[in-house]
Amino acid sequence: MALSRAVRVLSPGRLEVVDVEVAAPGPGEALVRVAHCGICGSDREVFAGTRPAEFVRYPLVPGHEWSGSVAAVGAGVPEGLLGRAVVGQGIRTAEGTPASVAGDVDGWPQEYEETGFTLPGGWAEHLTIPARYLHLLPEGADLRAAAGIEPAACVAEAVLLADVTVGSKVAVVGAGTLGLLAVQLLRGAGCEVTVVHRGTGREELARRCGAVRYTTTDEATALEGTFDAVVEAAGAPGVARASVRLARRGGRVVLTGIPAADADDLSSLELVSRNVHVLTVFGAPTRAWAYAVRAFSTGVLDPTPLITHEFPLEEAARALDVLADRSSGALKVLLHP
Repeated sequence: MALSRAVRVLSPGRLEVVDVEVAAPGPGEALVRVAHCGICGSDREVFAGTRPAEFVRYPLVPGHEWSGSVAAVGAGVPEGLLGRAVVGQGIRTAEGTPASVAGDVDGWPQEYEETGFTLPGGWAEHLTIPARYLHLLPEGADLRAAAGIEPAACVAEAVLLADVTVGSKVAVVGAGTLGLLAVQLLRGAGCEVTVVHRGTGREELARRCGAVRYTTTDEATALEGTFDAVVEAAGAPGVARASVRLARRGGRVVLTGIPAADADDLSSLELVSRNVHVLTVFGAPTRAWAYAVRAFSTGVLDPTPLITHEFPLEEAARALDVLADRSSGALKVLLHP
């Protein structure tokens, strides 16, 4: 049995790089050779021990933002997948639920399972995954950029829920990875996008991603009540309430961030009196993955400008430190085998 390198978090604050056995994929499975894997804020939570207990299982190989190519397939999986460039969904759906463009509308099985949180993830040279969760990329696809498709799928679901159309005025709150990917997708859908961020440091990048306007959080109060839709991608206390206030009467607000509890947040009085519709995103159903992959394949989505740092697997601890250090300028940090 072959050995493969992987990063394992034994428990909060304890990380090691180890050799793990690579088994042949079982029936319905594919073995993927990982090319790149992003580090997300939720991965930092896994390492720090701050992720809610029901959404993590130690010891763990993290990594849910991966790209790679199919190295082997199990029984029942078409051999035509061999060598194909792929990305893959992480959240497991109920057994027998088909992955389809329509999406996993029935949700997950009773017990939450997700690649990189409760199941082995992409901080490794190889990853085994049910083949039905794979999404094929075009021949010659840039796998470095493709590692950004997973977070893009999460905000693709926000774009779908926002129910926008050509000419819709949309505010994106937060200019981190999720926010900037949302800008690209919304711009691709023909929307007029304004980015709201806590400071001015991301303006150039936001405009490069397609924003027509950029404003700071303090200045955004002048724009309250003017947007058809608002996509919140900041995850900070109080941001949900500020996002609702940006929406026009009857507008839609989609929340993607998970902030610490904040007593002074959403007010039902504001929601009902202004008829604002609030929706939420946790992970991405299949329809959102299909949307993001198509956007990537056609050039509408390009995560490349967001990549600021890259490290080999052996430097995973340093990569986490860099991402946590605001002075580093890190936005999207990748690990590569």
